[in-house]
Amino acid sequence: MARWCYRHRLVVLLLWVGALFGLGAASSAAGTNYANVFSLPDTDSATAYDLMEKAFPERAGDTDTVVWKVDEGSVRDGSVRSRIAPALEEIGEMKGVGEVTDPYAARSAQISRDGRIAYAQITFTEQANAVPKELIEDVVDTAQAAERDGLQVELGGQAIARTQEPPQGLSEAVGILAAAIVLFLAFGSLFAMLLPIVVAIAGVGTGLIGTMLLSHVTDVPEVAPLLGSLIGLGVGIDYALFIVTRHRRGILRGMKPEEAAVTALNTSGRAVLFAGGTVCIALAGMLVMNMRFLDGVVVATSLTVVLSVLAAITLLPALLGLLGTRVLSRRQRRRLAAAGPEPAEASGLAARWSSYVQRRPRPVAAMAVVVMAALAIPVLSLRLGATDQGNHQESTTTRQAYDLLAEGFGPGFNGPLQVVVEGEAPAGLVNEIRSTEGVAQVAAVPPANDVTVIQVVPTTSPQSEQTDRLIDRLRDDVIPQSGADAHVGGVTAVFKDFASVTGERLPYFVATIIALGFLLLLVAFRSLVVPLTAALMNLIAAAASFGVLVAIFQWGWGTELIGVGKEGPITSFLPVIMLSLLFGLSMDYQVFLVSRMHEEWVHTKDNARAVRVGLAETSRVINSAALIMICVFSAFVLSGDMEGAMAGIGLAAAVALDAFILRTALVPAAMHMLGNANWWLPDWLEKRLPHLAVEPKEEAAVVETEEEPVAAGRSSVVHGFIRTADGEPVDGAAVTLLTKGGRQLDRVTSLADGSYIVSVPAPGTYLLAATAESYGSRAGKVVVADGPLVYDVELADGEVDAVN
Repeated sequence: MARWCYRHRLVVLLLWVGALFGLGAASSAAGTNYANVFSLPDTDSATAYDLMEKAFPERAGDTDTVVWKVDEGSVRDGSVRSRIAPALEEIGEMKGVGEVTDPYAARSAQISRDGRIAYAQITFTEQANAVPKELIEDVVDTAQAAERDGLQVELGGQAIARTQEPPQGLSEAVGILAAAIVLFLAFGSLFAMLLPIVVAIAGVGTGLIGTMLLSHVTDVPEVAPLLGSLIGLGVGIDYALFIVTRHRRGILRGMKPEEAAVTALNTSGRAVLFAGGTVCIALAGMLVMNMRFLDGVVVATSLTVVLSVLAAITLLPALLGLLGTRVLSRRQRRRLAAAGPEPAEASGLAARWSSYVQRRPRPVAAMAVVVMAALAIPVLSLRLGATDQGNHQESTTTRQAYDLLAEGFGPGFNGPLQVVVEGEAPAGLVNEIRSTEGVAQVAAVPPANDVTVIQVVPTTSPQSEQTDRLIDRLRDDVIPQSGADAHVGGVTAVFKDFASVTGERLPYFVATIIALGFLLLLVAFRSLVVPLTAALMNLIAAAASFGVLVAIFQWGWGTELIGVGKEGPITSFLPVIMLSLLFGLSMDYQVFLVSRMHEEWVHTKDNARAVRVGLAETSRVINSAALIMICVFSAFVLSGDMEGAMAGIGLAAAVALDAFILRTALVPAAMHMLGNANWWLPDWLEKRLPHLAVEPKEEAAVVETEEEPVAAGRSSVVHGFIRTADGEPVDGAAVTLLTKGGRQLDRVTSLADGSYIVSVPAPGTYLLAATAESYGSRAGKVVVADGPLVYDVELADGEVDAVN
């Protein structure tokens, strides 16, 4: 398929462009129909909601609030009424506004006891998402035009909050820009930088448009597209990065662009398919929670991941075909033309760090564990709940309105409870509720359709633990004692039930995704210890990342500084979504890291070498990929959505800790300490497991040479001397044995007498490269038969001999 896409690149490009514009036109015509279904079956708040719908079947539009406060005097003063009343009247006459309540009417309860704060409710004819933004802005401008010195006017509500949203796509644009900078620094080529970004935009764009269309046939919550774009951009750019890196490496090693692309897709492309599958499996684990709200999130995020993978394995090879060798920087193209192909040798900081971890695994592991444990401490105080407009930034009108209502009518006014009774409420129930600790106000609404609703205003805010205890008190003590068939509902009760159900089902969810990940890695790497290590590392990463989340969003460490408003509980559904994404992304890094270690282990059976080489050769690309994801996820702080900001910061912290501490330090250190046990698998299990190769087997050592095929045989060696043109031995020359495809098999340093010896896994044709400071480099083809091969290399000052 990769070769077909490469050769028919224009057809592939037209198909993708056609799909993008076709789906875009369809979504523009159909619009969106997002539904925030937070209720849970078989919960008290869900029963209360159903009874409320029976009592009040007509569904009015969104209700928002205008709040005003005077510094001196009373809101009843003529000077205040003369400014507020005309503004309310003008708002009421606007097209799209159904009703505006009058706080100055007789027996109105919309003025605070001290007379300094009042509010009016505006009911639109449509729900918040359907109200035209121009109408909302007119309402805000008209209301705030009534302000003067000593008179403050603020507005709150779902529709009003839409005026505070940043421009659509801002967070995505900032994330893409940051990713572009990282890619340019990694590749040094403008075209290579653009490839992952174009691929990610294609995958995310089609995914988001598909989500919009799916919202008409299934319940998709409003936050689902945001989460879809968050995960889609991250994995889309990363997957393309892995493939482009492998493609560039192939060209630098002397392969033609088409063959390099096919090889990259047949190796890294397979790993991308495997990694994308693990992410989708982890996301599908959310279905175990049996929450309708999460079903739409699974649909949106999984669809975006699938389309991102599809773009990486179809659109990317087509783009590689368009660019040819321009995927390299100009400097790399000039060097390739002048010096010929270069063997890829792990060197620099990555190789030095890998060697350090091999020499001192215990101190490295201990330091990593201490850091992760310290970051995980705050998770012990994790409290699930809901965010509301009281968590907005202090400068926003919605936060000001929320605070004014709490000041004038009590903290619980922003989150009233509804006690819903089927039939007529018992005579003493209202009085019992009124005398209950934690209740500020009680008002019974006349029965409608054989349902009675009692409005209960707590003395504490919706996010307070005391409010949660009040709900429990009403359900466990007050209502049973009254003998009434009553249920406690309202937004606050719904989110409390959501948090309780999440807490109860979370262990089953975590067990499911860990078990699925364990089985995948067990089959892929034929080992029991590798998947066990991965599962443990995932749990450590989850605990540390949630610790960071609690410290910032629940404890308030730096919330105003990063512009995410006031601290509060962690959104109830966030742990489920974050754990799914975290386990999926962690599995990606584990696959890319351990697959290279496993490849080396299969060829050498040397665990220390396998871990050292695997870390040295993959750490740079993994760290680059992680840095890109951190940029993309962190940018979602700008989304204007508290849940999006929480998910962005939490995932950015998780990826940073996973890539820079776990995969770079703790995992290789643990694997060095475990030794050959890393790759142990009982024989009886080996026979029964299906075979699943993350990457295809590299071209075997048995290859057809120009002379004739060489039969398979035992492992052997190539040995000889590295000398100058004058016959002097060269000390410290680096001698590397590679496959014809360019994969490093062994690397040694020549001794003082110039001698060297490298291990050969089996008879066949190989490349042998030798290089030393102050001398040129030589690379040549060697054909190894059944026995050892003597091969002397002569290095000349300044000479470069290209690969045969």
